[in-house]
Amino acid sequence: MPEPTPRVHASRDDPSPRFAGEAVVVVNYASSELLAENLAALSRAAAGLTVVVVDSFSSAKERDAVVALCGREGWLAVLPPDNPGFGGGMNLGVARAAEAGAERVMLLNPDAVIEPQAARALFDAVAAEPDTMVAPRILRPDGTVWSAGSDVSLVDGRMTSARRRPQPPERRAEPWLSGACLCLSLDLWQRAGGFADGYFLYWEDVDLSFRVRAAGGALAVLDDVTVTHAEGGTQQAGAHSAATAKSEGYYYFNIRNRMLFAALHLDDGDLAHWLRTSPAVAREILLQGGRRQFLRPVVPLRAALRGVRDGRRIAKAELVARSEGKR
Repeated sequence: MPEPTPRVHASRDDPSPRFAGEAVVVVNYASSELLAENLAALSRAAAGLTVVVVDSFSSAKERDAVVALCGREGWLAVLPPDNPGFGGGMNLGVARAAEAGAERVMLLNPDAVIEPQAARALFDAVAAEPDTMVAPRILRPDGTVWSAGSDVSLVDGRMTSARRRPQPPERRAEPWLSGACLCLSLDLWQRAGGFADGYFLYWEDVDLSFRVRAAGGALAVLDDVTVTHAEGGTQQAGAHSAATAKSEGYYYFNIRNRMLFAALHLDDGDLAHWLRTSPAVAREILLQGGRRQFLRPVVPLRAALRGVRDGRRIAKAELVARSEGKR
């Protein structure tokens, strides 16, 4: 497919912010209408910003809509033949942004709305501190805070909002930033290794935050920069979620991927403890969807049981491999 010609949306007299060496990457899954509304509004007011859309395949009709939209707007389209998941899609998109010359990238959800000035502020923060991955305060449409940073306890994998972080902070907790909107330098992204394989949905941003810090980077929330997120959506094990019923995938991947994170990053003792607490934490994740869903409990309970089962398999396989000297 021929390379699209980026549209120029601002005149010389336009006071809107300008972007150079910067890209926004969005992973789409059956959300082309959101792209046409949210992403187009940003790109039309952000002269020079490279836009990369990764279309995780959902249907031929949606694929055609995304290709047409990218052509009209001058966006770069990445078209995998299947659905690589959120993290896998972002990895493809950032690689394409790097090929286009980006030095800084913003990872954005299709259902997130960000003003050009806010995007400029995020990129400026990264340009000033290239070893820091930054996020805005993420708001719900009603103005309440959806995410302003979170912590994951390394003791048991439970999540807490950074606003409720004890002082002094818990010694065995790791901060993480929501993947609904992240901004970082390409150098830091590459040092951290991008998103890890295996998550598909949920916990991949917890994992990336952990590896950014392991690679010598830092995390920061810019409290004066906001994004509106019509939660649909990307995160996570409860720090931000209202008590409304969630999807089967939400329950399954949150419960399973908790153990994947533990298997990748924790020692034997902590991994074994997370394994023992899996049923209790699975129940807590289920309750994030409220009690009304249990009037028809088959879907959430099925997802939770599958998540616990597959998470246990991951943890046990890792413990066996370590005992045999294969790790």
